[in-house]
Amino acid sequence: MKLEASKTDSFIAMRIAEFRNLICGRFLFIMALRMMGALVGYWMYELTNNPLAIGLIGLSEVIPAVSLSLHAGYKIDISEKRGLLLTGVALYFVAVVILLFLSTNYSFAHLPKKVIISSIYVVIFCTGIFRSFTGPSFGTLTAVIVPKDILQNGVSWTQGSWLSASVIGHALVGFLIAGIGITGALIVIVCLVALGYYFLFLLKPHPPVESKKHDKVWANISEGLRFVYKTKEVLGALTLDLFAVLFGGAVAMIPVFSKDILHVGAVGFGWLNAATDLGAIICILAILRFPLKNDHGKKLLLAVAGFGLCMIVFAVSTVFWLSFVALLFSGILDGVSVVVRGTIVQLKTPDEMRGRVMSVSSMFINSSNELGQFESGVTARYMGNVVSVVFGGCVTIGVAAFTWLKSPVLKNLKY
Repeated sequence: MKLEASKTDSFIAMRIAEFRNLICGRFLFIMALRMMGALVGYWMYELTNNPLAIGLIGLSEVIPAVSLSLHAGYKIDISEKRGLLLTGVALYFVAVVILLFLSTNYSFAHLPKKVIISSIYVVIFCTGIFRSFTGPSFGTLTAVIVPKDILQNGVSWTQGSWLSASVIGHALVGFLIAGIGITGALIVIVCLVALGYYFLFLLKPHPPVESKKHDKVWANISEGLRFVYKTKEVLGALTLDLFAVLFGGAVAMIPVFSKDILHVGAVGFGWLNAATDLGAIICILAILRFPLKNDHGKKLLLAVAGFGLCMIVFAVSTVFWLSFVALLFSGILDGVSVVVRGTIVQLKTPDEMRGRVMSVSSMFINSSNELGQFESGVTARYMGNVVSVVFGGCVTIGVAAFTWLKSPVLKNLKY
């Protein structure tokens, strides 16, 4: 397909029909995924009234997601990517159906609460397996479908669709829980996954790129890890994100803050969940219109430090609007990090290694998000809710300052 639009056209990647199908399918799937993540955290806190239980949800998902990441990347590189992605989405559909069954009155009438709680952990563990394949597959297909000379625009649309789906999913789930309950919200999630599957089914098959392969499977798998280690810009950006989100993310504790500190109920929970992603989508839309042109590394580090400061403000706030604004600005700053990191990984990665490198990237992201959720649950349990989030924000600022001083390659990054 010959693209007539100029490279200054903000919609140039979206003029590719197959990319539009990918974006629509990913949007619906991510919306469902983010709704389920927020819902399960809220549901688990309702069942246990224990913040540590929320942390264990993150641990249940991160163990398989990280453990299988390298193998998943190798599998993506040697497989037909559309078929592999569809399989992962279909299995995720089955997992949501099981959670739907566990949420019904029938289950509560016939199953002990401990069995329901344990079953939720098992299902979330399985979704971690599926996500280890689906997440990198989306990133790989973006680079396959979008020409390299407009890939930055494609990455911005990909990240923008992810964040849009996330903000809508996070905001909507609170209203759904308040209006139709957990079971009703899970029915909506089932429908979203099914509709996302339809759009992804419209994609063309994408066979693996021919490349030199080692005789031993582990040599092929570890090649992506070695590439990331040798490419200092990629390694620095991923490591910075890992530690910033691991210690600085307060999203996992929003059910606790909304119920016990701000006293805003399910609707307020939904808005607080949405605030970070709403800020991020504002940032993405601004970057689509006014792309980052200079000093990308410095902007990345300043954004991470600002993110940590926002977490501290959120922790000490006892007023809903101030908490919302703090999370909103944290999302704007996180949006800068998302775009810079995503662009670096896509531009630096050879086509034949995209699956493996995207899986390493996914491993870092899953580690930061889900392990960060576990870390938040543990520190909240033993340090208190407010102190744990303040501590995480201070660590995030410290990580950004340390990287500024010790990583000139990342600080002086431009692309």
